[in-house]
Amino acid sequence: MKPVRRRIRRHFGLTAKQVAVRSKRPWYFQTGTAFVFVGLGYAVAYWQYATGSESLRQTMLDNQALNTKVIQVERQLQIEQAAQTVLTKELREVQDENIHIKEDLAFYKNMTNSKR
Repeated sequence: MKPVRRRIRRHFGLTAKQVAVRSKRPWYFQTGTAFVFVGLGYAVAYWQYATGSESLRQTMLDNQALNTKVIQVERQLQIEQAAQTVLTKELREVQDENIHIKEDLAFYKNMTNSKR
C-alpha cells in the first residue's frame, strides 16, 4: 500500500513536479490567425447584409406592385357594386311598371268584357 501512496503523492502532493503547458506556435501566428478569422467573419456578415438589403429592396418593389393591384381590384369592385345597385333599382322600377301595366290591362279587359 505504501508504494501506491507514494506514487499518488508524487503526482498530486506538494512535492509533485510543476508542469507548464505551452503552445507550440508563436504569439504572432496566433494573433494573425485571430485577425484572419475576424476578417472572414466580417466579410461573411457584410455579404449577408448586402444580399439581405437587395432582397429587401426587391421585396419592397413587389409589395408596391401588389398594393397597386389591390387598389385596382378594390376600385373595380366598387364600380361593380355601384352598377349592381343601379341595376337593382332599375329592375324594381321596371317590375313596378310591369305590375301597373298588368293592372291596367286587367282593368281594360274587364271593361271590354262588361260591354258585351
